[in-house]
Amino acid sequence: MGVALVATAALVTLPAPITATAADTPLSQGRTATSSSAENAGTPSQNAVDGDTATRWSSAASDDQWLQVDLGATASVTRVVLDWEAAYGKDYKIQLSQDGSTWTDAKTVTGGDGGTDTLDVSGQGRYVRLQGVHRATPWGYSLWEFQVFGTTGGTAPGGSCDTANAAQGRPATASSVENAGTPATAAFDGDTGTRWSSQASDPQWVRVDLGAVQDLCKVDLNWEAAYAKDFRIEASADGQSWQTLKSVTGATGGKASYDVSGSGRYVRVHGTARATGYGYSLWEVAVHTGTTGAPPVEGGGDLGPNVIVVDPSTPNLQQKFDQVFAQQESNQFGGGRYQFLLKPGTYNGINAQLGFYTSVSGLGLNPDDTQINGDITVDAGWFNGNATQNFWRSAENLAITPSNGTDRWAVAQAAPFRRIHVKGGLNLAPNGYGWASGGYIADSKIDGTVGPYSQQQWYTRDSSVGGWTNGVWNMTFTGVEGAPAGNFETGPYTTLDTTPISREKPFLYLDGNEYKVRVPAKRTNARGVSWPANAGGTSLPLSQFYVVKPGATAATINAALDQGLNLLFTPGVYHIDQTIEVDRANTVVLGLGLATIIPDGGVDAMHVADVDGVRLAGFLIDAGPVNSDTLLRIGTPGGNADHAANPTTMQDVFIRVGGAGPGKATDSVVVESDDVIIDHTWIWRADHGEGVGWETNRADYGLRVNGDDVLATGLFVEHFNKYDVYWSGERGRTIFFQNEKAYDAPNEAAITHDGIVGYAAYKVADSVNVHDAVALGSYCNFTADPGIVQHHGFQVPVKPGVRMRNLQVISLGGMGQYRHVVNDTGAGTSGTDTVPSKVVQFP
Repeated sequence: MGVALVATAALVTLPAPITATAADTPLSQGRTATSSSAENAGTPSQNAVDGDTATRWSSAASDDQWLQVDLGATASVTRVVLDWEAAYGKDYKIQLSQDGSTWTDAKTVTGGDGGTDTLDVSGQGRYVRLQGVHRATPWGYSLWEFQVFGTTGGTAPGGSCDTANAAQGRPATASSVENAGTPATAAFDGDTGTRWSSQASDPQWVRVDLGAVQDLCKVDLNWEAAYAKDFRIEASADGQSWQTLKSVTGATGGKASYDVSGSGRYVRVHGTARATGYGYSLWEVAVHTGTTGAPPVEGGGDLGPNVIVVDPSTPNLQQKFDQVFAQQESNQFGGGRYQFLLKPGTYNGINAQLGFYTSVSGLGLNPDDTQINGDITVDAGWFNGNATQNFWRSAENLAITPSNGTDRWAVAQAAPFRRIHVKGGLNLAPNGYGWASGGYIADSKIDGTVGPYSQQQWYTRDSSVGGWTNGVWNMTFTGVEGAPAGNFETGPYTTLDTTPISREKPFLYLDGNEYKVRVPAKRTNARGVSWPANAGGTSLPLSQFYVVKPGATAATINAALDQGLNLLFTPGVYHIDQTIEVDRANTVVLGLGLATIIPDGGVDAMHVADVDGVRLAGFLIDAGPVNSDTLLRIGTPGGNADHAANPTTMQDVFIRVGGAGPGKATDSVVVESDDVIIDHTWIWRADHGEGVGWETNRADYGLRVNGDDVLATGLFVEHFNKYDVYWSGERGRTIFFQNEKAYDAPNEAAITHDGIVGYAAYKVADSVNVHDAVALGSYCNFTADPGIVQHHGFQVPVKPGVRMRNLQVISLGGMGQYRHVVNDTGAGTSGTDTVPSKVVQFP
């Protein structure tokens, strides 16, 4: 149970016109705000807590609207200041909550007249809400600023603080006493008629011995007329080394209580400045103990050892890129992780070659803020010109003017190319046009022609290209200006004018000298890039993130989440012994440099609650050697909340089972929530590397979707022992799917079920009535038994609302075959010529 709320309801006619002092920073400033509605995209809830009196939140034009702020941790709230715009609330309430669900009225206002309302309140809560009752105008409710004041600290949610005084009657000493009638023990005897007083000089102290080290949660002070203006409350385990629990300046005497967090056997009140010409004098000091939990996790800080931040004047910059590339070029399953962050400016003569687990990103708000006159290069020299294993790397948020007019980005899966402006052409094939198997582009502008050449498949979303030439099997475009016309019957192209729903990935940038994370807004029926307008998004300061660095524990990560912090995983490999629990709406979990999470002991790696707007982006989950039930679960089983207005997104989140060593998981990703957007993932049961074998890296299912109205754009799922994708939610949609069946299926008997040989790559459950999927490909390469004939690539119920378009199955060099494309429809594959068998529409 959390700390009990203290409700002080009051009925007032007009709030007193008191304004907050400039030096008093609100607890609410920059925190996460949500609301019942927003008038338009230009007046979001976040505007009310941004500290800018020129921006505002406004609601829809109806009563019973609310705005709430998450303070990130339990706070003792003392004051709320409302700076109304012309559309103000006449009657409203200020409410407090520990969990964002159960609310207690802290103040009720009737007959408000707008302007600035300053309200004294008393209570504790993590969430503070303005609940509108009646508007004063025909418009909605509108606030320039919503400010919450008070103090944080004390007992953590789930802890308890004893009301008993642990110091009463305990031994006490002091730096001095005024006389024999005012000894140190008098401050701890439980008698408010006796006191300790010191000599009339600074500094002075009084301390108590609790007898043993205890958790400390609160200290009560009852000052006599001779009080301290400035003092510290301190704790010590040995009476020698002291830790400051609370530093107080400008105190006014009387009775005061201070929430603290720490432990010690000795507690000391250490006065540093007296308020009078006398000494320090205390009637009583009470010390309360209890379970306070761990000390608060601090937000912000440096970005750790494997983030390389550079600017155009950085000496030996090319050498830095070359050194990391030399280490990472062929380090496919190693532990190195690196992120280059390029400050805005112009970089001349740079060729940043990217190996495994290496990311390069610009730190501007827009790609054109970071200009590279040179290249960002991925090639396949390390693998004899074969690019099919160029996984796990990325480039984001910068502009490239290629040195020879065309940049080379020869990648396979899990290598996103986002928010890039290529001022020239883009070649997606390796030097020599060897094999290639990728890939993904989003929110990018390529002025010249994109040449995929040997690329077997590619998905491009919400971008602009000067042209597109060639392609092998599955080239898919949604919302791409300049995309080629669809020709799937005779060629590789599937083209949709717009993307039904999209939201770009969060990204780190510099606002002056301050790091922030930009969280872009949802787009509907998008076409073309989202920048430079970046309309409708929000920016979160780094102070609202726990910057996770190598060595961090799951307990600390979860404590940070419980405090209301977001997570920024810096490059590294993180072993966790408990599930990471993301329970708060709008939490951002962002990884740099392919940060990798490995669950130990069979725990699940991450659970996301059935809440609005969580953003998961830019990290890898690697299965541990003890079987996990589920590596990533989004939502809770049976959850059915509507998240259409603010869906959870999973972007550039990759899953690996085996390859770096033995790994097992029954399910890799399970989606229980409605309205989730899966935007580019590679969910992979390894077919090479270490710890690979039919049972060694056993993983039955890649993706299971139980939630309704889930959209997948850019879905890569491969090699699972049973179904790669199993979809049982209603109204699901997939745009682009790439799959290979498990290479190591030992024989037909091992994969026969329900009288069918082989598990479909993509199965829609028989119970589903509405489903829509387009541009899906499944390939077989049964190296353990090339005689396997899989019955079909796709299996769906035959119903009017289930629509499958542009499907293909392919036998890679005759290593096994497909009998049909979908259900019992579509010609089988045959021979060794690697020719697709297609179905344009089913049914």
